[in-house]
Amino acid sequence: MKIAVVFDSLVAGLEHPDFKEQVEAEVPEAEYEVAEALIAKGHEVFLIGFHDNLRHLLDRLESFEPELVFNASESFMGKARYDYGVTALLEMKGYRYTGSPPEALLLARDKATSKKILAYHSVNVPCFAVYAPGDDVLPPEGIDYPLIVKPTHEDASVGISQASVVGDLDDLRERVAFIHRNLDQPAIAEELIDGRELYIGILGNRELQMLPTIEITFDNIHEPSKRIATYSAKWDLEYRRRWGIKNIFARRIGDTTLKEIHRSAQLAYRALELRDYGRIDMRLTRDQRVYVLEVNPNPYIAFGEDMANAAERAGLDYYEFIERIVREATNRYEKAES
Repeated sequence: MKIAVVFDSLVAGLEHPDFKEQVEAEVPEAEYEVAEALIAKGHEVFLIGFHDNLRHLLDRLESFEPELVFNASESFMGKARYDYGVTALLEMKGYRYTGSPPEALLLARDKATSKKILAYHSVNVPCFAVYAPGDDVLPPEGIDYPLIVKPTHEDASVGISQASVVGDLDDLRERVAFIHRNLDQPAIAEELIDGRELYIGILGNRELQMLPTIEITFDNIHEPSKRIATYSAKWDLEYRRRWGIKNIFARRIGDTTLKEIHRSAQLAYRALELRDYGRIDMRLTRDQRVYVLEVNPNPYIAFGEDMANAAERAGLDYYEFIERIVREATNRYEKAES
């Protein structure tokens, strides 16, 4: 197939025609690794990087005339909350593309709205309160401290640090003000669920394949309120080494609990209308209650990262994993047209 790999670049005006040098140099970025996998599977591939110029994106797509767009974009103009705009453009222009539609990206990005939808579908979520800029920060009703305070429209743990966990109203007000001031969006204050942090990857559409469960462990952090997936805990290698933070395949989950994890993950995936692939972030308490924290359409699929590792454990090497996403998208379109 002719496949265009579309991705957001950090620099405006990135114009390398097909990024072959990066692919051949094995640059460790998801879009180049995706392209390498697609080339290895025999596809004709063209990479299109953009930052803030959608005309550039459309011109390259019209010139290449892809049969499928592999959507590897995570933001627009460097802002994750605008990633839905790229898929909306692809949708309006009639391109077939991988991954979730703009509606799913919008819903999943809004932590408050997505939790309301999940609760309606009988999925356990933490109790929460939302504070928009300008709101009075009053004590949240019916929610006990400690709370974890997050920006409502970010992903990848942006805006989450150890200071996000608050134990009283003064700390809550301070952290909410920090998010309003620095990220210019509402803040969501959730009850902090004490438990194991689990990530469940899913492949498919009508039939869903649950990938092996990933767990993030905090071997050198013993205080429960500090065992959280902050931005540093996810992305800062030195910080992870210092505190013994590792992403591993989950240890010792009983069959009954695993069924509930899979049930909740599938409900969340369906409720927010994810497509092709996704990841559900959960907490599992000591009494085996399952809480969904986040739903992630189009999660990070670089080689060696959680989704790819889970797929490999399930029998799909990286090239087959990327090809599987292509097949899921292609089959979805073909079934819709039949």
